[in-house]
This record gives sequence, structure tokens and C-alpha cells, in this order.
Amino acid sequence: MLVTWSILAPAADIGFGVYVHVPFCRHKCDYCAFATFTDRDHLIERYLGALRTEIRRARDAGLPPARTIFVGGGTPTRVDPSLLMDVLAEIPRESDVEFTVECNPDDVTPALLATYRGGGVSRVSIGVQSTREHVLVSLGRTHVPRNVVAAIEAVHESGLATFNVDLIYGAAGETLDDWSQTVSAIAALDVPHVSAYGLTVEAGTVLATTPARHPNDDDLADKYERVDDLLAEHGLFSYEISNWARPGHECRHNAVYWSGGDYAGFGSAAHAHRNGRRAWNVRTPDRYVELIEAGESAESSHENLDAATRCLERLQLALRTRDGVPLGALSDDDRAEFEGLIAVAGDRIVLTRAGRLLANEVSLRLRPL
Repeated sequence: MLVTWSILAPAADIGFGVYVHVPFCRHKCDYCAFATFTDRDHLIERYLGALRTEIRRARDAGLPPARTIFVGGGTPTRVDPSLLMDVLAEIPRESDVEFTVECNPDDVTPALLATYRGGGVSRVSIGVQSTREHVLVSLGRTHVPRNVVAAIEAVHESGLATFNVDLIYGAAGETLDDWSQTVSAIAALDVPHVSAYGLTVEAGTVLATTPARHPNDDDLADKYERVDDLLAEHGLFSYEISNWARPGHECRHNAVYWSGGDYAGFGSAAHAHRNGRRAWNVRTPDRYVELIEAGESAESSHENLDAATRCLERLQLALRTRDGVPLGALSDDDRAEFEGLIAVAGDRIVLTRAGRLLANEVSLRLRPL
């Protein structure tokens, strides 16, 4: 069931989330800093067995039913879909669960989608990034642009409730016209949700070692305004700085994070949050499998967040959404200083489009309530 959510709802109403990490990839993109590995396919079978064990342990210890499940990576479609669904069937879930799997467009077939849907998946997120071949090369992506159309057509025919397309703007060699063509091509495929991210440079990536390919802030701003305009023309509106959707197609799993809600994390490098305790698993699949098979916890470390920190984090995330933050989160002086970047809507402060481009500057002035 598709429900338009509001971050104003209590986190308990948004529901409990589950994130599952699949760390395997055929190729590591030049900008990727996630815990992904191209040389660990020999671990896939053992890794899935460890995932099953970790999930069962949590379930036996009282894991709440999931209102949202998100399977990310890595490339979840790198793993046999039947085996993956079999493992994920161990997760207790509510009847109206939003169940998302990230997909590489080259892997999407009617058979794969049928298997996912049979396992309860209601939503997929397709990593398109660009429809322009030279831009994909600049990003270090390897998928074939023509397969994007086939993948999205297959999703439309699959019976899934909704889906998302991920895009990235700001790659070296990408003109404003290139970006416009990408967004227009995706919108023309009747996509109900788009996530568009400005390219960022993360330490340890190939991109970080090639400064000539680093994004330009003015270029990023121009492309942000362009995607906002083009998607609005097709009925997709911003509900968070990097996310646009038709009403009813917003991602509930995101709302779990943005509302400061509780969620479990399974797999290597997966994060979890319960009642102010944030924890994360060991990063490599090798170590994760070893620990789980030895009957030990895969948790690497944790931190306990005090009430003020939790409140501030939630405000910083809420500011990014269409619901904004309470008036009291900014002083009168700060509200005056940020004129043009913020607007007052009833008893809330929301970012204008200009403010979305400078959201970090505004968030630094937020104060816990």
C-alpha cells in the first residue's frame, strides 16, 4: 500500500526499519566509498548463510516486525534472487511492509522481478546515474544505457507497487544539456520516484585521486535547479533535497532515518539504531562471515546518543524535507539572516529552493528544542 508519509508523524507510526547489506559488485565505480567488494564472490554462499543466522538470532531475541525493508549494497542483483529471497523470508514483517531491493539495470529481467515480487518485494531502486554513455564512462559505471529502458519497462509490467531511479549529476564532461537529456529521458519513462545526487568526492576512491574530475559547485547548483524544474513538469515534487516523487510514492524507509526512528542492520558494514544506541557491523564480508559462523556478534562498535544529540540530528535531517522544522529551531536573528533561504509555513520553517542549495549553512544554526 502506498502512503504519503510526513516526518511530523511519530517515528513509531512510520514504523520499524530493516537494512540488509549485500557487499558484492562486478565493478567498483570511481566515486564509490561504500563497503563493496569485487573480489569476494567466492563468499556469496557463506555470506547468505551468515545473513540468515544473524537475522534468526535477532528474530529470536525479539526483532520487531519490519514496516520497511531495504536491501542495498553493493549490488544485490549480483546474488541469485531465489537464494536472496529465501534468506530475507526470515525477517518478520508487517502486512503493509515497504520492501525495496536495489538493482543494476543490466541485471533487471522479468524473471528476476517475478522472483522478487514472489518474495514480497514491493519496490525496486534502479541505479541508472545517467543515460549518456560518455557520462557513465566518466563515473566509472559499466552498465549499458539501452538496458535502462528495458529495465524500466520490465518494472512497469511486473506488478510492483512502485519504483525509484537513482541519478548522479556533476561528472566531468557532463554538460547541462547532457543532464537535461538524462532527466527528460527518465521522466518520459513514467518513473514515479527519482533520487538525484550531486557527485561528491570521498576519500579512498578513484575519483579522489583525480582532481581534474572533481565536480564544480556552480555546475552542481545549475543542475539541481534543472532537475527540480524538469521533474516538476512531470508531476514529481521534492519531498527531500535529493528526492522527488509523485504523491503516494515517497520512500517510507527513508522516513525511518529522517524521523530518528529505530532500525536493524544485517550484513557486513550494516548500521542499526535502537532507542539512541547506534551500532555498526564489521566492514568486510570475510570478517563478518567468520564471526557469525563462530557464534559471535558481528558488531564492530557502537555509540550512545544523548537526548540533545538525537534531537539535533533529527532537526538536521528534517530540515532537508518538505516538512521542515519547528519555528523555535532557529532564533529570530538567524531567521532574518537566512531570508530567502527559508520560508515560514504555519509553525514550521522550510527551505526554499535556494535554501536547499545551502542547507548545510542553515543546519549549522539549528538548536535542539
